[in-house]
Amino acid sequence: MAERIEVLETIVKALDSKRAEDIQVIKVGELTILGDYFVIANGTSTTHTKTLADEVEYKLSEIGEEPIHREGRGNGSSWIVLDYGDIIVHVFYKEARDFYQLERMWADGEHVDISGWLKKE
Repeated sequence: MAERIEVLETIVKALDSKRAEDIQVIKVGELTILGDYFVIANGTSTTHTKTLADEVEYKLSEIGEEPIHREGRGNGSSWIVLDYGDIIVHVFYKEARDFYQLERMWADGEHVDISGWLKKE
């Protein structure tokens, strides 16, 4: 199993490579038993959202990481959740992200600096 920071970096780079918007990593392990990290990003359409989630799954499978559970994979899904145990990936369609505002709900979590993992425009 890969180091958790390596897994987070792989997730962020996978999302960034497919042009995900507003990628954020929040350390929530001190706040919940759900996981240690939430990765939150959004796509510009439901097709883009599915593409983002598919890319995360593909890149993580290359390093031996498989999701424990997936939610929201149906056609037109506006929120896809990939559960890797201690890392939960939330990929939203923009309007759904604006509606649910997970970042606000987990505002007490520690935001992880991912700037070094993102491609420069």
